[in-house]
Amino acid sequence: MRLNKYIAQSGIASRRKADELTIAGNVKINGTVMRKPGYDVVEGDIVEVSGRKIEPVKKLIYLMLNKPKGFVTTVSDEDGRATVLDLLTDVSERIFPIGRLDYNTSGLLLLTNDGDLAYRLTHPKHKIYKTYRARVNGIISDARLAQLRNGVDIGGFVTSQAKVKVLKGTAHTSLVEIQIYEGKNRQVRKMFASVGNKVIDLERVAMGELYLGRLKEGHYRKLTQEEINYLKNC
Repeated sequence: MRLNKYIAQSGIASRRKADELTIAGNVKINGTVMRKPGYDVVEGDIVEVSGRKIEPVKKLIYLMLNKPKGFVTTVSDEDGRATVLDLLTDVSERIFPIGRLDYNTSGLLLLTNDGDLAYRLTHPKHKIYKTYRARVNGIISDARLAQLRNGVDIGGFVTSQAKVKVLKGTAHTSLVEIQIYEGKNRQVRKMFASVGNKVIDLERVAMGELYLGRLKEGHYRKLTQEEINYLKNC
């Protein structure tokens, strides 16, 4: 089995992150540092990541969390900030987030120990739209909406076409729904900033056909088998 797949199936990280760990020298095979992501793990090999022996997990976990603001979307944080894993009070298995949500962004976040699924959902070739509701300052004009729909420059990167519509507006703020399939760091905030509307509040409400629904902030639930099948085949 290819090394990155072995690591992914051990619930450590996605295949992409597994490659990064390997290249950085954090992986050992039979006591020797292995920096080749293409290594094939064979029966009898002892694999260690960051000093801990790993093996593929037997029980796969799939969760949906309504992430509150004030939590980082990582397994640990070097600055000591609370992570989304701190919210999973009765989950003993080692799991990790699929993708990320900014510290000040709330809403739908998936977590799993299925590295293959995480790799699939974060790979650029799989165009899975993520739906956000953004409250922005000011009125957002038709011209600015057109810019967002056609793609904007967010600092050396031009975004792909987005689906955008205004849900509600006042003289001072606008509530906008935006759907994107890319996942650049702080992308939605940068997109609105590029057209002159600063994001005041941001929530992710859906990922593909999976919706946050009535899941309360800070709470989580297991995905249904139908939802898992959808993610594996979308």
